[in-house]
Amino acid sequence: MTHPPSRYPRWFKWALLALLVAAIAVGVARALQKRATQRESAQAAAATLQQPPTYELAAGDTVAVQTLDLVQAVNVSGALKAVQTAAIKARVAGEVQGLTKREGEAVRAGEVLARIDSTEAQARVRQALEQARSAEAQVAIARRNLDNNQALVKQGFISATALDTTTANLNAAEASHRAALAALDIARKGLDDTSLRSPLTGQIAARLVQNGERVGVDARVLEVVDLSAFEVEAALTPADAAAVQAGQPARLTVEGLAQPVPATVTRINPSVQAGSRSVLVYLHVPAVAGMRQGLFVQGQIETLKLRAAALPLSTVRNDQPTPYVQALRQASEKQQVVHVPVRLERQASLDGEPMLVVQDQPGLQVGDQVLRAGVGAIRNGVTVRLGTPR
Repeated sequence: MTHPPSRYPRWFKWALLALLVAAIAVGVARALQKRATQRESAQAAAATLQQPPTYELAAGDTVAVQTLDLVQAVNVSGALKAVQTAAIKARVAGEVQGLTKREGEAVRAGEVLARIDSTEAQARVRQALEQARSAEAQVAIARRNLDNNQALVKQGFISATALDTTTANLNAAEASHRAALAALDIARKGLDDTSLRSPLTGQIAARLVQNGERVGVDARVLEVVDLSAFEVEAALTPADAAAVQAGQPARLTVEGLAQPVPATVTRINPSVQAGSRSVLVYLHVPAVAGMRQGLFVQGQIETLKLRAAALPLSTVRNDQPTPYVQALRQASEKQQVVHVPVRLERQASLDGEPMLVVQDQPGLQVGDQVLRAGVGAIRNGVTVRLGTPR
C-alpha cells in the first residue's frame, strides 16, 4: 500500500524545527537574566540593611561644651513660716465675750480682741481694794497711838515697855497694809487677764472658739500672723550643710508665685537632728505680695562661684550602667555619635539650670558638640548629619 505524498517540502520542516529551538533558547536566556537581576537586587538590599542608618539632626539638637560662670549650690525645700506668730490663749477660765475678729482681718499690737467674763474678777478687785483701805486705816490708828504714847512717855505717865508695844502694833499694821496692796495688785492682774490682747500687728489666722463658749486656762482662742517677714526651715544632709554659711544668698521658688524670690541664710542649727541626722538651716525671705504662711518652697543656696567648662545636666543619659553623653566626632567626611562616660561628682547651675562640670573629665573638651536630651538615645558609632540653622 502506497502513502500519499506530503503537502510540505522537507526543508520547511527543518526550518520550523529550528525556529522552535531558537524560541526556547531565547526564553531560557530571558529567565536566567531575570533571575540574575533579582539576585543582584537582593544583594544590594542586604548590603544596604547592613549599613547603619544616617540620622538627620537639626542645628538646635546639639549643645557645645563651653566655659561658663557657674554657681555651685545646695538644694533646699521647706515651707514658708512667718517670723512672728502668736497664739492668743485664755489666761483665766470663763465665758468668752466680745469676740468679733475673724480669719483674715487685721489687728494691731495691744488691741483687745475678746474678753473672758470678768464678773468674779471685778468682785475680787473690789474686795481687795476694801481690804487695802481697812489696812490703811489700821495703820493710821496705830500711828496716832504711837504719837500719843511717845508724848506720855516723855511726861512719865507710861513706861517705855508700853511704847515698844505701840511701835510693834504700828509695824504690824503697816505690814498688813502692804499685804493688802499686794493682794489688790493680784486682783487687778486677774481682771486684766480677762482681756485678750494681740501681742503683735498682723492678721487673724485662726479663730478657734465662739462667743458664749466656756474655756479653760491656756485654751487657744485666736492665732495671729505677721506677714511682714518670713523664713524657711530647711533640713540638709551633713555633707551639704558643711558648705553652707550664714549670709550666703539663695533663690527660692514659692508655690503660686511666678517669679523666684531672693533669700539669705540667717543661722544654722548647731545640733544634728536625732532621728533624721539632718542639719536645720534657716533662710530669711522678704515679704512679697501673695506670700502666705505654709506655702511650699524649693530652691538653691549659692555656696561657691566658679568658671569652668560645663554642659547642661539634662544631656547626661542613664540608660547604661555608667552615665554618659552622646558626643559628635568627625570621622572622615562624616559625623559619628560617640558615647563618652562622665562622672557626676561636680555639679553647678547657670541661671537656675543644673549644669555638669566637665573641666577635668577625659573625652570632653571645650567646643565639643553633645546631643541634647530631646534627641533620644542613638547607638554608639551611628552616622549623623547636621542641618543648617534657619
